[in-house]
Amino acid sequence: MSSLQPRLVIAIDGPSGTGKSTVARWVAQELGLSYLDTGANYRAATLWCMKNGLDLAHPENVQTQDITELITKMPLAQDLNPNNVSLALNGQDITEAIRTDEVTANVSVLSTRPEVREHLVQLQRQAIEARPRIVVEGRDITTVVAPDAQARILLTASPEIRMARRRQQLRETHQDPTKVESDVLERDAKDSALVDFMTPADGVAEIDSTNLSLEDTVTVVLAEIQRQVNANGS
Repeated sequence: MSSLQPRLVIAIDGPSGTGKSTVARWVAQELGLSYLDTGANYRAATLWCMKNGLDLAHPENVQTQDITELITKMPLAQDLNPNNVSLALNGQDITEAIRTDEVTANVSVLSTRPEVREHLVQLQRQAIEARPRIVVEGRDITTVVAPDAQARILLTASPEIRMARRRQQLRETHQDPTKVESDVLERDAKDSALVDFMTPADGVAEIDSTNLSLEDTVTVVLAEIQRQVNANGS
């Protein structure tokens, strides 16, 4: 993949626990590309709504219009350097704050509302437009956010492996594994009603990482990216 390519968008989708964030970031580092975690956008928007008084714990009392009005004014700044990924709201670093149990429990209030998703998708597309050499990962990148990406991959793994990886990750962040695992599974179920991130769309390569180490997964993903880029004549 030539460093002279003016556009190289790599789209990676998949459910929680497949390692897609770590793999996508590693791929971005290897290829010298920017890196966008779209899930962090939803988390930042969730935190912003909570800070502005919306009671997301009782979503039946929250109007979609109130959410969209807030996030259209969200002062979010992102560092898309894969070696120094960070987010800030109003100049305050929220990189760790968006990973709390409370945010995880409430993020589906936003992610399951089509109008909210539409606005955040526009923000993500703007980020891609501003940095057309980028790895973007999430749940609807290959089909909605960047369906014309030069390489599109769906990263999967067995449910048992996904939860085992999630438990390990949560031990490292000192969060309650049982609580967050429950939230993750619930969010997967809710999001899958809007976005199919378990079945590859036409032209999207599925890579099953169940029996692969992180390093091996990255190797396979890089090889698939090269294959698709060559096939597309990029």
